[in-house]
Amino acid sequence: MTERYDSSVGLAVRVYIEDTDAGGIVYHAKYLHYMERARTEWVRHKGVGLRAGLADNISYVVQRLSIHYGAPARLDDELRVTAEPVAFGRVWMDFRQQVVRRSDDKVLASADVRVACIALDSGRPRRLPVNMLELLESSLKTNSQVE
Repeated sequence: MTERYDSSVGLAVRVYIEDTDAGGIVYHAKYLHYMERARTEWVRHKGVGLRAGLADNISYVVQRLSIHYGAPARLDDELRVTAEPVAFGRVWMDFRQQVVRRSDDKVLASADVRVACIALDSGRPRRLPVNMLELLESSLKTNSQVE
């Protein structure tokens, strides 16, 4: 399945057998995979290429994560996974994320995720690149105008 991020609805994901346990319920760690994909696709949708960052010795790692599992996703469910930037600093960005079942708009999981920018060669924190800072500033400005 080709996954595309749509800013109005998030990332569409279907639950496959590989995502579930023997009872057809999504394994808890798979939600983190879905959220990672949603953040990556959000950045790509906004025009920032991550491969170019790798060439510039830049990578991103999850530094902090708080997740609440409200209800299970099941085999063959269609999900919507969102990634909304809510804050950023010199070396980090915070996202609020949700996994929602599309059939009934039920929030299955919600998370607050802090992603840090690091230098690939040393693993040490480094400043967010200018294009990422501009993207975050623009997105937060747009989000505050909508609210």
